[in-house]
Amino acid sequence: MKKILHALQHFLKDRFNLNEDKADENAIVESIRKEVTFKGVNVWTLIFAIFIASIGLNVNSPAVIIGAMLISPLMGPIMGIGLGVGINDFDLLKQAAKNLLIAAIISIGSSFLYFIISPLHDASSELLARTNPSVWDVFIAFFGGLAGIVAGTRKEKSNVIPGVAIATALMPPLCTAGYGLATGKLFYFLGALYLFFINSLFICLATFLIVKHLKFHKKEFPTPERAKRVSRSILIIVIITTVPSVYLAYRIVEKSIFESNAKKFVQAEFHFQKTQVVTHNYVFDGKKRSIELLLLGQSLTAEKLDTLKGLLPRYNLYNTELIVYQGLNAKQEIDLATIKASILEDVFNNENKDETTAKKAQVSFPDIRNELKVLYPQIENYSIQQSILRNVNLSMNDTVTLITIKSAPKVLPKQQAMLSAWLNKRLKTDSLKIIFE
Repeated sequence: MKKILHALQHFLKDRFNLNEDKADENAIVESIRKEVTFKGVNVWTLIFAIFIASIGLNVNSPAVIIGAMLISPLMGPIMGIGLGVGINDFDLLKQAAKNLLIAAIISIGSSFLYFIISPLHDASSELLARTNPSVWDVFIAFFGGLAGIVAGTRKEKSNVIPGVAIATALMPPLCTAGYGLATGKLFYFLGALYLFFINSLFICLATFLIVKHLKFHKKEFPTPERAKRVSRSILIIVIITTVPSVYLAYRIVEKSIFESNAKKFVQAEFHFQKTQVVTHNYVFDGKKRSIELLLLGQSLTAEKLDTLKGLLPRYNLYNTELIVYQGLNAKQEIDLATIKASILEDVFNNENKDETTAKKAQVSFPDIRNELKVLYPQIENYSIQQSILRNVNLSMNDTVTLITIKSAPKVLPKQQAMLSAWLNKRLKTDSLKIIFE
């Protein structure tokens, strides 16, 4: 047993060894230090990238945004902060933080200038996605940072860094912040800055952890007092930065779980034949949690609403208020654009369901020509297929087996009943519709 454990330990240690192919430590530190400074080419590259990303966000083009992120030089100062903390290099930490602040100001200023000039001021989906961080943004930033620093410590450089720049999406939040300033939308500005801060922090954390794991040599100071002072300063900065961010990350996770549970509750419980959910809004603001729904159609009774409210704990929606607008209240809240979007979504979903139903309807039927020739010699030809039956009064669809029969002379009514019963058994179907020509 010990041999097996030893062999497994050796295998894992060899397979996941980060020291293999590791570049010279001084070369790694120097490489990251060079990427920290924002001067000349780096500044202009950042400005051009910001304009490209702003255009991509403005016209809602993911491809353009990805292209801008590929040429963005924002990763350098962020990794420099993590490295500075990891090796106790206070000067590197200050330099990286200063340059990151400068880069952020330049980025926001450039995007602000673009959106002031741009004739397009509507918030696209790509813009809105950068105003409300989710738990996935935290994970992406952390694991992206791990991938970035691991790639940065290798002898042979790969395409990991550009991939990390795309995945962690550092630039779009800054562009969105500029959009918020240009259009006077403070919520967009603060939400985008919040996302940029979360991304930057967890990339720094990932860099710090890898630097500690690889046991980089810490900077030596001329006197013990200087070393203690620097270590204390770094510790204070880390605590001031990390504690609020951990709380904010926790709130992001909590909000994501709440929204997921709320969505499950609405999808599972609000299925009514004559009532439609037009819009929904999940509010998670401090201690306030609420689900706001706008209903059209037949109003739900007070008893039914009380029953639905009682089901909230089943979905872990404790201390959550259910607010339903219907009837006269719904008319006051109605937004025609929203209703149109909802109707189009339903039409699209129904079309997809119809396609699925049609595919299921494509079944093979037995060849019954010889049997019909013997039982009903007057039948000349027939067709058989599965068809979708659409109910005009309801949104429900069904499938029927449709048979068209041409005969000369015509099949008598008494024979028609017998033929229908025989076809039901022969074709093994309960939904049979026969048309006699």
